[in-house]
Amino acid sequence: MAGLLRVRGASQVVQVCREGEKVLRGASMKDIAVIQGENGRGVGLVVDGNGLIADLGFDDVLDAKYSDWSFKETVLANGSSVLPGFVDAHTHPVWVGDRVNEFAMKLAGATYMDIHKSGGGINFTVQCVRSATHKELYDPLVQRLWSMMRCGTTTVEAKSGYGLETESEVKMLEVLNNARQEHPMDLSITYCGAHAVPRGLSSDEATLSIIEEQIPTISDLSSKGQIHVDNIDVFCEKGVFDLEQSRRILAAGKREGWRINFHGDELHPMGSGELAGELEAAAVSHLEEISDAGIAAMSQCGSIGVLLPTTAYMLRLRQPPARKMIEKGMAIALGSDFNPNAYCYSMPLVMHLACVNLRLSMEESLVAATINAAAALGLSDVCGSIEVGKKADLVILSAPKWENIIYQFGCHRDCIQHVIKEGNIVYSTKEEAIDVS
Repeated sequence: MAGLLRVRGASQVVQVCREGEKVLRGASMKDIAVIQGENGRGVGLVVDGNGLIADLGFDDVLDAKYSDWSFKETVLANGSSVLPGFVDAHTHPVWVGDRVNEFAMKLAGATYMDIHKSGGGINFTVQCVRSATHKELYDPLVQRLWSMMRCGTTTVEAKSGYGLETESEVKMLEVLNNARQEHPMDLSITYCGAHAVPRGLSSDEATLSIIEEQIPTISDLSSKGQIHVDNIDVFCEKGVFDLEQSRRILAAGKREGWRINFHGDELHPMGSGELAGELEAAAVSHLEEISDAGIAAMSQCGSIGVLLPTTAYMLRLRQPPARKMIEKGMAIALGSDFNPNAYCYSMPLVMHLACVNLRLSMEESLVAATINAAAALGLSDVCGSIEVGKKADLVILSAPKWENIIYQFGCHRDCIQHVIKEGNIVYSTKEEAIDVS
């Protein structure tokens, strides 16, 4: 038989899950599955012709078992660690327009809402996106996806939200759908027309526009197969969309079959966690200001908290109560929140910040950036762990212990040898370690 890829000679294969778990909570976040080489026996895995993991374990066992298979490529891991590809559960990757000046404003003491009210922030990017062509949005998106992939990310949640009116929101969704078809990165696409209140409209008027015009138009295009949408998002925040407006927008999206995955409790306590429980949301992001009742509601309904340590760091916000969430049985995931306000591609950097600032252990941080992030997107049955039948999305390190990807702060590009997407090598710094049959 013919296989796509053979990985051999690793010091360890970090499965994360071994029993088909779709999400990990509480103490189980520290009990990750690892196949460890021993007594000179390396470990590895076999990828079939469909890019799925066919088997994994000790090399000598796999060599004997698959002696009649021919592989397109073999990666010699040479005592390195193999991890699942990272899943970035929250990004805003489609935009043009430089906002580096806002970083200086933040350093001088301006808050997020100060910048927003002065004409900067989201509304500045909206102006740029509305005037941009499809190509002007597509080209930088593709470059960003490759940059994320070089950092080990193989699946990304990607939002619209810099259009704020029908034509531009559709344009962003078309750009994301084109990238989904043409780039190896897996994209979970989110409609986020309620990212901000457009200039000239009240929040009530914007809510009506979204429910009565944007959502029906996007749904119609989706029914015709012209675009695909997975999730609906709203920025539930004081001065943006209040709780009732958010409820109406999210419920309208849910009726279209879109998963609810929204911004909540970031700058002010809005009751977003409680709303997530009411609407049975798949996930809520940020949650710096979540209440105890919100944590309980999300824990009970299974909604996942997507924590964004880069944003809290950049905006000097209070950190979300990650330890309390874990102790109360709430599932947490991680995202980079890549956007003009938090310019970070790197999930290894996000994991490091989660360990230092959110007080996560390295195991908890890895879980939050793999299987739990996949669960937040409804994808943990196909990615987020190294298990038979899942996509062969892999990161192979230059170090024998997986913890180095978090420990080597800001040095992940040196730590990563290969990034593999569905059995295909999409990035490599060690070409000599690849044998092409």
